[in-house]
This record gives sequence, C-alpha cells and structure tokens, in this order.
Amino acid sequence: MPLTKILLILAAGISAGFINTMAGGGSLITLPILIFLGLPAAVANGSNRVALLVENITAVINFRDKGYFDYQFGLILALPAVIGSLIGARIAVSISEQFFNQLLAVIMLLMLVFILWNPLKNLKLNQKELSSSRKITAGFVFFLIGIYGGFIQAGVGIIIIAALSLLTGFSLVKINSLKVFVVAIYIFSSLSIFIFNGKVDWITALILALGNGTGSYLASTLAVDKGEKLVKAVLTAAVSLMALYLFYISF
Repeated sequence: MPLTKILLILAAGISAGFINTMAGGGSLITLPILIFLGLPAAVANGSNRVALLVENITAVINFRDKGYFDYQFGLILALPAVIGSLIGARIAVSISEQFFNQLLAVIMLLMLVFILWNPLKNLKLNQKELSSSRKITAGFVFFLIGIYGGFIQAGVGIIIIAALSLLTGFSLVKINSLKVFVVAIYIFSSLSIFIFNGKVDWITALILALGNGTGSYLASTLAVDKGEKLVKAVLTAAVSLMALYLFYISF
C-alpha cells in the first residue's frame, strides 16, 4: 500500500476518533474516504467498524481509569442496542452497493436536517436519579439507535448525545462515557456480521484502527481534564463542520 494512502487513512482515523469520542459524526469522514480509495461500500462499512471498536474500547478504558464508568446503566442501554445492531448489520450486508450509496446520500441529508434542527440546544446538565419508566424508555430508544448504528453508524454519536441529554440530564462528560461503552458493545456484535460475510479489508481496517484509537485516547483524556467547556466546543465544531460538509455533498 502506498505511503500516501497509509497517511491519509491514519489522518482520517485520528480525526474521526477524536470527533467521535467528543461528539459524533467521525464516520462521515472515514466512510467517504474509504469508498474514495476504492473499497466497495459494504467493505468500507465493515472495515470502519474495526476502527470504531478499537476507538471505543480505548475511550471506555480511559474514562473508567478516570472514574467515569456507569456499568449498570450502560448495560441497560447496550443490550437493546446490540439486538438492534444485528438487525441493522444484516440489512447493510444484504443490499446492493448502488442502493447503499444512494441511501448513504439520503441519510447524510437527513443528518443535515437533524443538525439544523439542533436538539442539542436543549441539553440538560443537572444529573438526577432516573425512574424505572425512564430507563425502560431509554432502552427502547437505544434499540432503535442500535438498528441505525448497525446499518450505517455515521452520525450516531450525536444522536446518542441528544437522546441521553433529553432522557437523563447527565453531564456531557458522563454522557460521552456511556456513549463509548454502548457503541463498543453493539459495534462488536454488528462487526461479526460483516466479518462472517467477508466485508472487511483487514489491512485498511487495522491502519484506520490505529488512527481512531489515537484520536479517541486524546479526546477522552481532554474531555475529563478540561470538562464541559471543551466537550461543548468540540461538539459545536463537529456539528458545524458536518453541516458544511453535508451542504457541500448535496450540490
């Protein structure tokens, strides 16, 4: 593999890992780049998940070491997300490449609407005890999020942040620690579908994983050390850049 291609994949991975851990939308960088470099859409989708798994495991370990690890509530969210992700992954590997690319374009436009609507403006930052009914609601919401994440993943981090903010009122740092835990678990399950169907380019995936893991470590360290202000700043920047990017590809 040419050095320029390796460096491009690494740079994309570091950027995506940082953005995904702080906010979300990093796959809107990596998926188009992998497809541009010649990977079939489904293979790009599967290879990207190897990097996402490494990225989120790295972030989970770093958040846990720094005291942010809600294992019980994380499982309440992760288990229905796993079921949803298996459904989404099966859809992703069974559709044609042309249809996948068309659907990716439509989803990017829908993400643009989501970003312009900006549910993140309603973020609540006061942690509170969750009722049983709210936990059940969160589980159902994460089943639906799992379907989307298993299918295409791009932009799911922002959806998770918005959902947890509205459902829990936790701080953004704690929300990010839950987000990476849930994504790590359901990405593992959905990745198995792609591997079983031969939809992973392992050399590309491992290079991308090195970049994603590095970006994720930097982001999770800064999120804890710098707190809410930095997370909000990166989140705002990520949403703004995604909006500009989606406007660009729409014309």
